[in-house]
Amino acid sequence: MKSMLKIMDLPESERPRERLLKYGADVLSNNELLAIILRTGTPKENAINLSSRILNQSGGLNGLLGLLPEEIMSLKGIGKAKASQIIAIGELAKRFKAYKSGDIYIIKQPKDAVSLVMEEMRYFKEEHLRVIMMNTKNMVISIKDVSIGSLNSSIVHPREVFSEAIRRNSASIIICHNHPSGDPTPSKEDINVTERLKECGKLLGIDLLDHLIIGNGKYVSLKEKCIV
Repeated sequence: MKSMLKIMDLPESERPRERLLKYGADVLSNNELLAIILRTGTPKENAINLSSRILNQSGGLNGLLGLLPEEIMSLKGIGKAKASQIIAIGELAKRFKAYKSGDIYIIKQPKDAVSLVMEEMRYFKEEHLRVIMMNTKNMVISIKDVSIGSLNSSIVHPREVFSEAIRRNSASIIICHNHPSGDPTPSKEDINVTERLKECGKLLGIDLLDHLIIGNGKYVSLKEKCIV
C-alpha cells in the first residue's frame, strides 16, 4: 500500500522536499509542507500521510497551531519531538507577523497595532489583556501581557496596566484584549474598563490612544467607535 511507503520510496517528482526546491514552496499543500517539517512518519504512515491525518483531525493548519502541547501530543503518531517541531514552526509564524524581532515599528492607525497582536491573540482560549507601549513618535517600545481571565474593571487594576509604561517612560499606550468567542463586539464592561484607564492615563500623563478588541481575524477599535 502507498501509505506504507517511506517518502524516499516515492518517485522523486512526488517527494515534497524535492518539489519545493525545484518548483517553490507555494506549489506544495499544507500537509506536504508539514511533512517537510516533521521529516519522518510512523511505521504505518509516511510523513505525508501522517501530516494529512493530523491536519484533518485538528481542523486544518490554524487548528493544529492553536492546540496546546498536550493536545498535539495526544494525536496518534506525534510524540515530544514532533510536537516540539510543530510548536516551534507555529511560534515562528506568529513572530514573523508580530513585533518580537527588535525592529522599529511605528503605529499610525489601529490596523498597525492589530498586526502586532492578531496572529497570536486570535487563538487564545482565555481573555488576555496586552499593553503596547510607545514613545512620543509612536514607536513601539515594548509589549506586555497584563492579565489573563475575564476583563473586569474590578480586576484590571490601573497599577498593572501603567506600571511598565511608567518604568519605560512611555508617552502613550494601546491596550488590546481578545474575545475567545471570536466576536470582537465590545461589552459594557469593556467600555467601563476603557473609560477608567483613560482617566488614569490623563492623571499620569500617559495617553490611552486606543483599546483594541481582537476576535478571530476581526477586531474593533474603540477609538474608531469614538469611545476612546
